[in-house]
Amino acid sequence: MTDAHSGDATRSDAIRAKITARRTTLDGELVDYWTREALRLDTLAAGARWNWMARSYQRKAERARAQGAVFAAREAARVKASGLDQPGPADSGTA
Repeated sequence: MTDAHSGDATRSDAIRAKITARRTTLDGELVDYWTREALRLDTLAAGARWNWMARSYQRKAERARAQGAVFAAREAARVKASGLDQPGPADSGTA
C-alpha cells in the first residue's frame, strides 16, 4: 500500500467515526433537523429586506427551537431511562 492510499484510509476512518457519532434515534435526528432549521431561519431574518419579514423568520425560528426542545427532552428521557452513564448528544450536561 502506498502512502497516498494509507492517507485515504485514515480519512475514511475519520469520516466513519463522524457517522457513528451521529444521533441514532429519530428523536435525535429531529433535534438536529430543528436546530439546523432555526439557524437557517435566523440567517434569513438577518438578511431580510423588510422588518416584517425579519419578524416572521424570527417567529419561525423560535417555533423551530421549541420543536427541537421537545425532541431533545424525549431524547434525554430515553438516555436516562436506558441507564447510560454518559449523557447523549442531546443532553446539555445540566441537570
